[in-house]
Amino acid sequence: MTQYLPPNLLALFAPREPLPHLKQLDALPWEKKPWPYCGVSQYLSLFEDPNETPPATRGETKEERVARKMHEREERHKSTCESKISNWDPNSDENAEGDPFKTLFIGRVVSCLSRVMFYTQQFSCRALA
Repeated sequence: MTQYLPPNLLALFAPREPLPHLKQLDALPWEKKPWPYCGVSQYLSLFEDPNETPPATRGETKEERVARKMHEREERHKSTCESKISNWDPNSDENAEGDPFKTLFIGRVVSCLSRVMFYTQQFSCRALA
């Protein structure tokens, strides 16, 4: 099939020239003499004394870290709650108006309803009732 291709495409399929043969630089691995074994006794003086080594430190596991962080978060939350409770004074709240026992919670109110329109609607419904 390639004989029908044009010469510029046939050149892409032409074999390359063979790689040049190079002399072997070193002996094969099984022909080499291995390094001689030697002991470590000459290096023992460089090690530290076992009596002077510090005790090993134990790392924190994932479960311990999660438990520690959760405990810290709970303590932080408790401290913030206690500080907020000690600083809370409902009598000096500027946004509070009226009697808290006569508070009416209203839900599902249209977003375009203003406060004035709400009061007029509330009083007009009260007049009907």
